[in-house]
Amino acid sequence: MHIPLTKTVTFTVAAAALAAMALTPGLATAAAPPTLGDCGAGELCLWGKTGFKGPRHTYELAGIDIESCVALPEGSSAASLANRTGRPVTTYQSVECGETGEFQTYPGSGTWEPESPYRARAFKVWER
Repeated sequence: MHIPLTKTVTFTVAAAALAAMALTPGLATAAAPPTLGDCGAGELCLWGKTGFKGPRHTYELAGIDIESCVALPEGSSAASLANRTGRPVTTYQSVECGETGEFQTYPGSGTWEPESPYRARAFKVWER
């Protein structure tokens, strides 16, 4: 099978142009890495919106009772969180930490959750 030279050259030039576009900054549409929320070591941080945006509530171990239900301020909830307490933290859909609604435990080794599977309204910090 014989391919005319003009078709081969056209294909080669088109392939080279596509490769150059992929390597040129600003022309490639690569997904940017997610930005982690600002949360200091030893803190539990909860944001009102997904992607670590909106109002942020920050808690430290010194200010909460271990294994006690801590409700977020009235009328607020969290859609994203970061657990840097060094202890497991369970977030609850229920303001009373009820297990009839949704709940999930996040390890304390440095967990960032940009989109919680439910609106968190309370949490518990556990012993290690």
